[in-house]
Amino acid sequence: MARFTLPRDMYYGKDALENLKNLSGKKAIVVTGGSSMRKGGFLDKVEAYLKEAGMEVKFFEGVEPDPSVETVMKGAAAMTEFQPDWIISIGGGSPIDAAKAMWAFYEYPDTTFETLCTPFSFPKLRTKARFCAIPSTSGTATEVTAFSVITDYAKGIKYPLADYEITPDVAIVDPQLVEKLPAVQVAYTGMDALTHAIEAYVSTLNSPFTDPLAVKAVEMVFDHLPLSFNGDQCSREQMHYAQCLAGQAFTNALLGIVHSMAHKTGAAFSTGHIPHGCANAIYLPYVIKYNAHEPEAMRRYADLARRVGLTGMSEKALVNALVEKIDNFNVKLGIPKTIKEFGVNEEEFLAKLPEIAFHAVGDACTGSNPRSINPEQMEKLFKCTFYGTEVDF
Repeated sequence: MARFTLPRDMYYGKDALENLKNLSGKKAIVVTGGSSMRKGGFLDKVEAYLKEAGMEVKFFEGVEPDPSVETVMKGAAAMTEFQPDWIISIGGGSPIDAAKAMWAFYEYPDTTFETLCTPFSFPKLRTKARFCAIPSTSGTATEVTAFSVITDYAKGIKYPLADYEITPDVAIVDPQLVEKLPAVQVAYTGMDALTHAIEAYVSTLNSPFTDPLAVKAVEMVFDHLPLSFNGDQCSREQMHYAQCLAGQAFTNALLGIVHSMAHKTGAAFSTGHIPHGCANAIYLPYVIKYNAHEPEAMRRYADLARRVGLTGMSEKALVNALVEKIDNFNVKLGIPKTIKEFGVNEEEFLAKLPEIAFHAVGDACTGSNPRSINPEQMEKLFKCTFYGTEVDF
């Protein structure tokens, strides 16, 4: 027996934000990130719509990129003081992820972060509040997923939280929120969406329910990401929907070791943070080559390549065509081919590699990867992504 879970309601299209005025409740806390939503006038709109719905509104602003455990606890304390029956989170993946974790601590103040880090261990939510997510980037799809990523900066590790309890009740996918995204953010989030769709398609938990979502998402990314990167607003709207489709696929099929590797290296190096989408984009071609040594994974990658219009005389040729397509996208989007090219120091990389590889193998996303991997293999794979060498094992 398997499960397929999505938000109860998804609203999309220009002016979809207006659906906030149809929510029923007394108090709403709005969790958001930096200043972009405030400067763009979106927070004023959110407040007006919620007040039109008859709710008292409180803001929790300033959630940082890659939200910390400390921010989660501050937000939960603000919720405990205000007692909202709606949690509204608007912004990129970071404020929405943070709000999901805040939600759990608001409803269960005595729980611990260590408990929540165990996959699918959340207590039953919605005893105090429901959750509405409104994305302002086109990549994470956290508005439709059962996942949240929180960073423990003291340990330099990202913890992916996983439980269907934190799937939002309502998702609002309004393309007006992404019209002014910087090109570099369009690139990174778009490649994050592509990685979600491809990993979902080859995951060991793929299904007839997730496959169509994943295929359509890959088609749309291939069709629209370069145009969106260059400022075409029609393609930017389509990318906002593509990332949501990819999210619907991977929240039910789960992911693979591209994400395991990105989770464990994003905050690991003193030379600078590796943005999540950028890390995924770098690792994806190498991981496809690694996984394709497994016959069933080879077949799935080849099938995906055919479905999105790529050609080849054999399964191996089709897989190579898929990798080449991704490599070409990375070049167009200005994404480096290796983490060395990104700027990670070689000496630090080699010193930290055994620990990073160990934690990557233990990441929650590793279990649904189509080919098994051990720490020794993970070290070798990381070295390929650092030096740009061929994956031949």
